[in-house]
Amino acid sequence: MPALFAMGRGTWFLMAGLALVAGPAIAVAAPESRALPDPLEAGWKGQHVCVVLKENERLRTLRCTFPPGWGHERHHHAPHWGYILQGSTMRITTASGTVVRELKAGDSWWSDGIDWHEGLNIGKTTGVYLIVEPKP
Repeated sequence: MPALFAMGRGTWFLMAGLALVAGPAIAVAAPESRALPDPLEAGWKGQHVCVVLKENERLRTLRCTFPPGWGHERHHHAPHWGYILQGSTMRITTASGTVVRELKAGDSWWSDGIDWHEGLNIGKTTGVYLIVEPKP
């Protein structure tokens, strides 16, 4: 299911995973099915791509790094805010299909949660993202 995201200077996008599609500002939460790993548990070819930078009773902050040719196996996301530290070209697959997106440093988003997605860095630069998950 898509989730509402804000990217950059107040521009809103509907997003399925990181697959940006311009659309109306309507938020749709992801289903509660959580059989898949979360972004910290998921990795790539047996290696972790995310590390915990900060965790307490109110939030968890992850830094996820994707060198060229590296990806993130299928996983779900709880509601979170994200920020792109270093941009990259990602091929993103969701239930809606597969798209290629240029992700730019400095962009950010909010998601009400993602049922599942997976990605692969098909670009020439290493992508680095922060994910901040509020805890209930």
